[in-house]
Amino acid sequence: MMDIRCRHIDHVQVCIPPGTEESARAFYENVLGFQRIEKPAALQSMATIWLQNGDVELHVAVDAVKERTKQHPALVVENIDAVREYLMKNGVALHEEPPIPDRRRFSFADPWNNRIELLEYNKDLASPT
Repeated sequence: MMDIRCRHIDHVQVCIPPGTEESARAFYENVLGFQRIEKPAALQSMATIWLQNGDVELHVAVDAVKERTKQHPALVVENIDAVREYLMKNGVALHEEPPIPDRRRFSFADPWNNRIELLEYNKDLASPT
C-alpha cells in the first residue's frame, strides 16, 4: 500500500445559488478579505469565482442545490478574537463549536448557508505543517 501524505489543501469550494454571484463577491471580498484571482483559461466558462486570502484559495461555485450539509472549510486565522469581534460588528451570526484541544474556534454560515469554520492554534504551539 502506498503511503499518501498530504501537504496542504490546494483549495476549497463552496456553493451559492444562481443569481447571487455579485453578493457572494461582496461578502467574501469585503467582509472576509478575499481577493479575486483569475481562473485558468480552460475554466473561464465555468460558473465559479476564484478568490484568495493569504495561502487559502476559495472557489465559489454556482449550484442550484437547495440543501446544505455539514461540509465546510476550516480556515486558520491570526488574532481570532479580533476576527470574532469584526464579524459580529458586520452582522455575522457566530456559532460556538465544541472545544478541540490546542485550538480556539467558531463557525458561521455565509449568506448562502455554507458553514465556514475559523480557528487559531493555541499560542504555545507551533502550527502544524
